[in-house]
This record gives sequence, C-alpha cells and structure tokens, in this order.
Amino acid sequence: VQLQASGGGLVQPGGSLRLSCAASGIKYRINVMGWYRQAPGKERELVGSITERGITNVADSAKGRFTISTDYAKNTVNLQMNSLKPEDTAIYYCNVRSKWYTENYWGQGTLVTVSS
Repeated sequence: VQLQASGGGLVQPGGSLRLSCAASGIKYRINVMGWYRQAPGKERELVGSITERGITNVADSAKGRFTISTDYAKNTVNLQMNSLKPEDTAIYYCNVRSKWYTENYWGQGTLVTVSS
C-alpha cells in the first residue's frame, strides 16, 4: 500500500497551496479519504475528510478557507488551501481507511509552512 502525497511548501500568509494524494495497492473498498495535520508540539488533528458516500467533515479552523475533494474511482484526495495563516503551518498527512474502517493508512506527510 502506498499513499503518495505532494504539494507542500513555503507560502506567505494569505497565499494558497494545493495538496494531492494518490493511494495505490489498497485491496479492499475505501470508506473514507482525508487530510490530517500535526503542528510542532501538538497532536495530529483532522483537517477534512470525505466518505465514499460523499459525507464531508471539515475542521472548524478550515471551514471557508480549505476545500477537500476526492475521486474514488482514482483513489485520490486533494486539499485546496486558501487564505493560509501562520497557524496552518504543520505537516499534512493524507489518510485512507478501508475494509469497513478497520484498515488505516497514512501518507508520508508533506510540510506546509506559512511565513512571511
């Protein structure tokens, strides 16, 4: 199983970034795909996710600024981040759960730094 994430980098406050993640080698039906993040000294937290039925869950801190999208036919999940703030600085991880949520896979993490 491989989750290949890309799109992180350095951006100024107010800027935008798009993260992409492609999952491969997953044997069972994928139930949900999403993005988490972990800032220095903090726990990993959900940014947003979309289930195979289209149910979306977005963190309050991301609402109105971030948009998550998925393509379950291609096993890809994207995160469009606009109006970025310094507090969005973190390592972002894509996440996939399959087999009735019993299997949990993580991408390698991509660093997003928001700084002037």
